[in-house]
Amino acid sequence: MGEQVSKQATIVGMLWTGGTPKAKEVEENMASYFNVLQGFLLYFYGSTVGAGPTLSSNLHQSVMQVVNSSFNLMKDSVSSYGSRSKDQKVAVPVLVGKVWEACSGLKKAPATNIAAIGRAMTQVAVSMKDVLREMRELKPDSGGQEDDQQTSGGVAGDGDGNEDDDDDVGDMGNDLSPEEMKVAELAMEVVSDLLLVIKELIRSITGLLKMEKADTSGSFVDSLEKLLKSSQVIGAQIDELGACLYPPQEVSTMEAALKKISSSLNGIESEVEDLKGSTDTFVKACSGLRGSIKQLELVLSCCSVGQLEEQLTNTSLSH
Repeated sequence: MGEQVSKQATIVGMLWTGGTPKAKEVEENMASYFNVLQGFLLYFYGSTVGAGPTLSSNLHQSVMQVVNSSFNLMKDSVSSYGSRSKDQKVAVPVLVGKVWEACSGLKKAPATNIAAIGRAMTQVAVSMKDVLREMRELKPDSGGQEDDQQTSGGVAGDGDGNEDDDDDVGDMGNDLSPEEMKVAELAMEVVSDLLLVIKELIRSITGLLKMEKADTSGSFVDSLEKLLKSSQVIGAQIDELGACLYPPQEVSTMEAALKKISSSLNGIESEVEDLKGSTDTFVKACSGLRGSIKQLELVLSCCSVGQLEEQLTNTSLSH
C-alpha cells in the first residue's frame, strides 16, 4: 500500500509540472489521493493484529510520517492553486519527495515483534556503549607531580603556563583518586559484561521466530516485552552508574543501581528460561556479569571511598 501512496504523490507532482491545473483536476486528484490513503490506513490497522506495544509503536511512527507528509502535500497543493508565487509552486515537488521518503521508510519498519524488540534492545546497547566510552575517559589523579610541573613551568615560562587554563578548568574535579579509579574500572567491567549479555539475549530471542508465528494467546509477545523492559531498566541504571563515578563518587546510589541491575537480570534469565531460549553462551554471559557485579559490590560495601583513603593512609604510615 505504501507504493500506491507513493504513486499517487507522483501524480500530484506531475499535475503541477506543466503550470497551474484546473480546479476540477485538483479536486479529483485530492479525492483519489485520500481514497488511497484511507486504504493504506485500513491496511495498517489490520497489520497491527498480534503486534505488541513495541512493534505497534514502530509501525505507528512509520505510518504517521506517511500521513503527515501526505497532508502537507495536499495542503500546499490547495494553497498553490491560484497563487502567483513561484516559491509556493516549487514547494510541491519538494513535498512529493517527502512522501516518497516516508513511503520508502515503511520498508525499513520491523515486520515482527522479535525484530522490533531486537532493535529496541540494540538501542539500549548503543546507549550503554556511550556510557562505557565516557567511563574510559576518566583518568587517575596525577597528584603532586603534576602540580610541581605546572609550578616550574609557570616560573620558566614567565606567565606562559596560563595557555591551557581553560583545559585545566574543564578537567578540574574529573581526576580520580586510586580508590575511585578502582571503582571506575570495576564499573567498566560490569558494563562490558552487560553488553555481552544483551548481545546474547538478542541472539537468543532471534532464534525464537517460530514461536512467535505459533503464538495465539499473546503470551510469547508479553514475554518479549518483559525482556525489553528489563533491558531498558538496566540501561537506565547504567546511566546512573556512569554519572556516579565522577568525584565525589556516590557509593549508596551505585549500590542501589547494582541491586536493580541484579534484579532485572534475574527477571531476564527467568523469562528466557521459560521461553526455552536459553543457550550456553547466554548463561555464561550472565554468570560473568554476576561475578563483575559482586566484585564491585564488595568494594562498595566493604569500604566507602573515604574509608579506603583512610586505610591507604594508615598503611603508608605503618611502613
